[in-house]
Amino acid sequence: MAPGLNNKEKKDGASSKETSIHLSNPHLNSMKEDILYHFDLGTGSHDLPAMFGDVKFVCVGGSPWRMKAFIQYIAGELGLGDPNADYTNICARTDRYSMYKVGPVLSVSHGMGIPSIAIMLHELIKLLYHAKCTNVTVLRIGTSGGIGLEPGTVVITKQSVDALFKPQFEQVILGKTVVRNTDLDEELMQQLLQCSKEIDEFQTVIGNTMCTTDFYEGQARLDGAFCSYTEKEKLSYLKDAYEAGVRNIEMESSVFAAMCKLSGIRAAVVCVTLLNRLEGDQISSSHDLLVNYQQRPQKLVGYFIKKQLQV
Repeated sequence: MAPGLNNKEKKDGASSKETSIHLSNPHLNSMKEDILYHFDLGTGSHDLPAMFGDVKFVCVGGSPWRMKAFIQYIAGELGLGDPNADYTNICARTDRYSMYKVGPVLSVSHGMGIPSIAIMLHELIKLLYHAKCTNVTVLRIGTSGGIGLEPGTVVITKQSVDALFKPQFEQVILGKTVVRNTDLDEELMQQLLQCSKEIDEFQTVIGNTMCTTDFYEGQARLDGAFCSYTEKEKLSYLKDAYEAGVRNIEMESSVFAAMCKLSGIRAAVVCVTLLNRLEGDQISSSHDLLVNYQQRPQKLVGYFIKKQLQV
């Protein structure tokens, strides 16, 4: 029998449920050991339930440095450690991803682009399954280019759409195109939006996020090595995106949304915009201001986690 979704009712008859991770791969049952290559972890070499069984929140982002900064931040916010401590990278024996843990929070880097985050997610989802984690919320925090928004605005993704503005993720498997849904958890979106209102320090909106497979031409930029379109054509495309509900552009949300949905994991994407793409392609904000912008998603997610844990 393939690993599946289990809802465990509490013995006292309470209505709350513990929702575990869903895997849809019967081949895993015949493996003596499941090696998570890019994490340097495995079911035979590590006691994953002991190491990760208490995880309730997983925060992922592109930069290893940013995810280390996040675990330092959340350690201080939850009172579980020194925010200035040099936390150990659990994946230190590899050079692919970084992973840090404090209490019920796991912080993992995913690199840049769909292929990189997809590899990480396959192993993260299996890690959570093998660790017997329940009621896990996964949040992607990062940066993005905004459309029609002031720089520094935080976007909570409603749907991840492709470059044709369709809410889907396409992948070729065995020569056939497989299309997967990219909706994200509506209740979680609203909870995050409410948290932003309570923080009341920066503008936060809910909108669609366009996920592309390229940073330059795929995002209608004029500053790549190649460009076959005019500025007028670029602006026309971005305005069409805005009319389709797109408020920001990045390169990971579609596969993130699709894989979390397949796994039964409650998930959200929270990205800050570093510029308004209707006004240019180059970032003009100062270094200090950009640092402030990049801290906004972690501040929002940190507040949400504290509220969920009633800290």
